[in-house]
Amino acid sequence: MAQTLVSIIVHVIFSTKNREALITQEIEPELFAYMGGILKNHESRLLDAGGTADHVHLLVLQSKNLSLSSLMKEVKKGSSSWVKTKGRGLRNFHWQDGYGGFSIGKSDVQNLKKYIANQREHHRKLSFQEELVQFLDEYGIAYDQRYLWT
Repeated sequence: MAQTLVSIIVHVIFSTKNREALITQEIEPELFAYMGGILKNHESRLLDAGGTADHVHLLVLQSKNLSLSSLMKEVKKGSSSWVKTKGRGLRNFHWQDGYGGFSIGKSDVQNLKKYIANQREHHRKLSFQEELVQFLDEYGIAYDQRYLWT
């Protein structure tokens, strides 16, 4: 084959450092737009985004030219710097060190978009920690609770 043709769709979840409730509904649309710009600059596309005050969900069409770890490093670094410009109370803003990345098939995209859109309602019943563990278990990803939240 003369070309490399790829479709990599990834659901990425990460939280603020110590799960601090710092992502206000006022900055959220701009934050997601900013993240979308970072992704675009790295040949990727933000298909959807959502979350709550302490974490985000990104649905990403990932570039074939970058690893997910490199892409998330750029998204988190750039968006963290941007958030710090949004007010005195955000000067010490940081994302947690890690993230969860889950492959998504094209047929699952619409259901995931609904899931992302209902984050505030969803988290009235389930904490971020419970949600992440659910995803890890569903995908069969081994983890150590001692290091999961640092």
